[in-house]
Amino acid sequence: MCATSLSGGNTTAASARHQGRYDPPVAFHLVRLWVRFAVAIVAAGVGLALAAILLMPEAQAFFTAGQGQKDDLAKSLRPLSERSVVLAKDGSVLGVLHAEENRVPIKLGDVPPQVVKAVIDIEDDRFYQHGGVDLRSLGRALATNVSAGGVRQGGSTITQQLVKNSLLSPKQDVHRKLKEAVLAVRLESQMSKKEILERYVNTVYFGNGAYGIEAAAEKYYGVKVGQLTTAQGALLAGLIRNPVYYDPFRYPDVAKTRRAEVADRMAQLHDISPDEATTIKDEALPPKPVEQPTEKLDYFVDKVKQILLASSSPLGGTAQDRYQEVFNGGLRIHTTLDPNLQRIALQKINDNLPDTNGKFTAALVSTDPANGAVRALVGGPGFDQAQYDIVTDGARQPGSSFKAFTLMAALEQGHSPNDVIDGTAPCPIPNPGGIPNPYSPTNFEGEEGGSMTLTDATAHSVNCAYARLQDAIGGRSVVDVANRMGITHHLTPVKSLTLGSEAVSPLEMVTSYATLAADGERHDPYFVQSIDDRNGKEVFTAKPKARRAVASQNARVETMVLQEVVKRGTGVRAAIPGRQVAGKTGTAEDYHDAWFVGYTPQLATAVWMGSPTAEVPMRGVGGINVQGGSYPAGIWGAYMKDALSGQPSIPFPQPDFSLIPGGQQVGSPSSPASSVPGTSTPSTSTPPTSASIPTITRPNFSIPTRPTEPPTEPRTVPTRQPRCYQDPRTQSTVCR
Repeated sequence: MCATSLSGGNTTAASARHQGRYDPPVAFHLVRLWVRFAVAIVAAGVGLALAAILLMPEAQAFFTAGQGQKDDLAKSLRPLSERSVVLAKDGSVLGVLHAEENRVPIKLGDVPPQVVKAVIDIEDDRFYQHGGVDLRSLGRALATNVSAGGVRQGGSTITQQLVKNSLLSPKQDVHRKLKEAVLAVRLESQMSKKEILERYVNTVYFGNGAYGIEAAAEKYYGVKVGQLTTAQGALLAGLIRNPVYYDPFRYPDVAKTRRAEVADRMAQLHDISPDEATTIKDEALPPKPVEQPTEKLDYFVDKVKQILLASSSPLGGTAQDRYQEVFNGGLRIHTTLDPNLQRIALQKINDNLPDTNGKFTAALVSTDPANGAVRALVGGPGFDQAQYDIVTDGARQPGSSFKAFTLMAALEQGHSPNDVIDGTAPCPIPNPGGIPNPYSPTNFEGEEGGSMTLTDATAHSVNCAYARLQDAIGGRSVVDVANRMGITHHLTPVKSLTLGSEAVSPLEMVTSYATLAADGERHDPYFVQSIDDRNGKEVFTAKPKARRAVASQNARVETMVLQEVVKRGTGVRAAIPGRQVAGKTGTAEDYHDAWFVGYTPQLATAVWMGSPTAEVPMRGVGGINVQGGSYPAGIWGAYMKDALSGQPSIPFPQPDFSLIPGGQQVGSPSSPASSVPGTSTPSTSTPPTSASIPTITRPNFSIPTRPTEPPTEPRTVPTRQPRCYQDPRTQSTVCR
């Protein structure tokens, strides 16, 4: 063998000389390489010696590195930033909140052994032999880099990298490098190898926004870290040194080469076979980052984020404190959202909303009347299309659904659902100092109206009847009731208030109607049930508080009236067979907003439909002009039917009928020629009987004089005969 090799070498040399050239033998190359290496070693040694002289404190610290106070360094490691998780009522994940560092800390035991070996083999194959600084690896890396004429291997151990990432600045100089070595040796004396490696795989950056190996597994392969294969682990391990340069999505060829280096190194160290290394090299790269569904915000999760960052946040602290907790604090945020109701809400909107190519959309919100917990929220066409949440941030005209507040104000002033009022149109209402004067609304589609009970006026949503009712009881009393029941927007007691001219949000409307469902007790809506910190300690839990908004007797009477809207009035499409339902339709001027707001004893829901960007008339949509009783009521009924499936059918509590006053005339009577919508023309001496309360008889009466000024507290009509009602503030029965 030697003779053959020597002969070959002589032949080559002779041939070269014959051609006028001389190629030095291989031995000469080896000598030159060793000379270069020796020079590099000497130069490095001189440099280190000079650095040691100049940096005596660091040199001294290196030799006394293990003599620090017990656990002083381990305890000084910065807490890892950790993404927060938003959870639904059933514990399922709704979304994640993180800043730049998307990280999910895991235990080392969660990582497959072969993946751990891939990381160690390529980054620090003597991890379990050195004490924090590996001089042998440093020399080997230096030799490799000298031979290659560039940086091919790093000399830093895993412990040094951890120190650099967790304790030091990224500045590169001799001072920092020595300090890194000192701290690495000290850290090894205070933490076990397992603790160091676990912290390391949770700390390093893998590119594309993934910090830590769990986030990397999700981002590159869409799996949990425990599901990673050896080939996948080899790719991720190769990213650690330079996640930008080795990015498989941007530079696939470079990434393949790097993965091959990892596979070869693992085979060289006998952690995999040569055949396995070949298989790893042949495996396809991931084509694109995996978009996690929970990475996308929706209306509900975005609202939770806003709540936690606001000055009134349950987290307290400064704005910066709250930001760190929400995006880096690893919180587990338990919310009130019911995923089943949310799924049904989205489905019923998609099934029942006409296709307008995005011009019009619907919003829906449901709350639990017993405590105010928000169970479902659809804020618009989709958070990716329009991030403006109509439910919580929107303000739209509620139309006739606002009449519920006027009816309650009338009940509080001693009026009866049997009272008769003129619904004739047109109905000029004096508006001194206002514009226009007089204010002259009309009934829907030109209905004349005529004399009718308040129950009939509500069921058929007769505008002129309610305009006259507000004029009789005073607009300020309507504002007072609305504020008590759940409206937080500023309201002005204009003459058109009862017809829904003042803009409010769907969340305010559902809160107000839920007050009726809760027997007159208001529960403010809430989204966050509880919050746990990264250690599992509960730092917040919601404590819903009820406050009396209206008397229970009045709430029950109004519920009785609002049931007629669904039974025989404008809201029949919201009916649910076998269940008692109360609610009210609403249609804004020129059809630009349409509503249905209603409730059962278990659930209150508001549905709005309109343009998400402006007040656009909904004329000719699906062949109709959209009203509250059309698509909104249909969506509401379909949603509530499925949402309540499996729950018992609970009747509304009945009012005390003995406390309901007999019918009286409100204001001036109508002309005998006028008629009630859907009924026969009543006699001028006997008011029409409302089908909503058949057990109440109303005797004949003479029409009293209409008061010239709206009544004031105490809530009664001074021209009436004595009647009894329940005071909403004292809960006592008052007869006047």
